[in-house]
Formats: sequence, structure tokens, C-alpha cells
Amino acid sequence: MDRRLKADIIIPVYKPGELFLEQLLRLSRQASLIERLIIINTEEELMGEEIKKAVSKYGASPNSPLFGKTQLIHIKKREFDHAATRRMGAEMGEAEFFVFMTDDALPEDDSLLLELLKPFSDENVALSYARQLPRKDCREAERFTRAFNYPEDSLIKTEADIGRLGIKAFFASDVCCAYRRSVYGKLGGFVDHAIFNEDMIYARKVLKNGYSISYTASAKVIHSHNYSLSEQFHRNFDLGLSQAENEEVFGGIKSEGEGVKLVKSTALHLMKKGMPLSVAGLFFSSAAKYAGYLSGKNYRRLPKRLLKAFAMNKDYIDKYYGF
Repeated sequence: MDRRLKADIIIPVYKPGELFLEQLLRLSRQASLIERLIIINTEEELMGEEIKKAVSKYGASPNSPLFGKTQLIHIKKREFDHAATRRMGAEMGEAEFFVFMTDDALPEDDSLLLELLKPFSDENVALSYARQLPRKDCREAERFTRAFNYPEDSLIKTEADIGRLGIKAFFASDVCCAYRRSVYGKLGGFVDHAIFNEDMIYARKVLKNGYSISYTASAKVIHSHNYSLSEQFHRNFDLGLSQAENEEVFGGIKSEGEGVKLVKSTALHLMKKGMPLSVAGLFFSSAAKYAGYLSGKNYRRLPKRLLKAFAMNKDYIDKYYGF
């Protein structure tokens, strides 16, 4: 196989479990497309011995499809950063394409990497991100959200689409996203640090410089969460803070309208399904999300103690806000 068609796979992990083991198994079935598998683990002592042995076996056993391709690196929790950690991983590889995945994203089939790399036949495509399908235990509202954000049809997005799509024009997700290394290097890669949205910050730069983004619906991963109200608040606080920290990227492009559209569409869907109690749950969930997002957008007005209390990534606050 042409080496140029291969990709480095970079997976940041934290307390990895059974999903990660299943992810490794499914990726091993696509090993012919993998140049290197780089696993960046946060806190060595928090990675169970079973997981360590499994990773070692995949990389060290001559019978493994990932033999000689697997590398495990440990970092401290305080060192983890959504942008800087991935930047480190990208710099460790050499393949023309590299793919970021989270440790809970399962390839839906054995053609994930093949499909994810196909759009790069167009030299102008700098990013290709996968469709996310809900898990079996996914709540109905979250299941609808997945379909809303990751529809069945693929799409190529350029800067000309910002007027029509707004923030969705440079939406991309490092849950499973492939990058063209030559463009990544030319544009300077990720920002130095980010509490959230490192993928979209870079994606905006991609469009601004005349390149395009592929939403590749044929490349599918299974990934969803059933967040609590507290988790929704903290997660969206980080999202709002990241937008406020990067005004040059998100300034002048409102994302609230897209959120309102999603809430209305989800409520209508739940009513049609005969799930009025879920509509009530949607109301509280949406309120928690918006409260977190609005607090994050206005983080500069918050006392330091609340800034840290509201954030999901508290180590980031410690590191960059003087705690």
C-alpha cells in the first residue's frame, strides 16, 4: 500500500477502560492504514495493569497487526491540554495524514480509516471528520442531537459557507478527525493551549486560508454520552470560556441560534415520540447547558473561586489563571 495513504493515529486517554480495549481491537483490523498508533495517557498510575498489558501486547507481539506501530507515552494531569497535548502527539508522527480520536470512540466498522482518508484525494481538503452514531444506551434526546449534528449526507465546507452555516461551517470534532500534515504545518497547527474547541479553532484557520473541511458521513464511530445536569453545566462552561478566549475565531459568529434551533427540533421530536417527560428533562438540560455556556463566555467577570468551581478542566484554570 502507498505509504502516503497511511495515517498516524493519536489517542489521548485518561483512566481508559473496556471501551478503549474494544477500540484497539477494532483499529487493529484496519492496521494496514496505520503508520503509527500514539497513545498519550494522563497519569500512569491511573492506567490499570490490564490496559497496560493489552497496549504492550498490541505493540510488542509479532502476531499483532499493530506490532512495532504502537507507542505509549505518559503525562501528568496538570500537563494535559486539549490543544497542547494533541500538538505534541502530532509532532511525534511523520505520516502525511494523522487522526485524532478519543478513547471512547469505537469504529463502527472496519472501513473507518479508509473512508475518513478518501476526501483527501481532493488536494484542497485539510480536515476530514467522522459521523458520530449513538450508543445503545443513549437517551432519546441525545440520540436526536447526534442525528442533528452528524447527518447521513457528507458535506464539503469552505469559507463561503460561513454566511449560510454560521459556526457550523467550521464545526469539526477530534472525537474522530483526520488532518493533512502539510497544511497543518503550513498553518502553524493548534493554538498553544485551549480548554476546549481546539478542533474548531484550527478548522476556522483552515477555512480562512482557503482550504476546505470534509464532513465524511461514510466514516462512522459510535460515540455518545448521557451527561448529568452538573456535567452539562461544567462542559458548556469550558466551551463558552474557550470561545471568549478566542474572540478572533468566534467573535461576530453567534452560536446561540444553532442551539435554540436544536432545542426546538429536539422538543418537537420528543413530543412526536410521545415522550413528554423527556421534554421536561430537555428543558432542564438545556438550561444547565446555557447557564454554563453564558458563565464561560463571561468568565472575566467571575471571582477566581467560581471560575475554578465552574470549570470542568480545573487543571487548566490552575495553570493559566494563577491558582
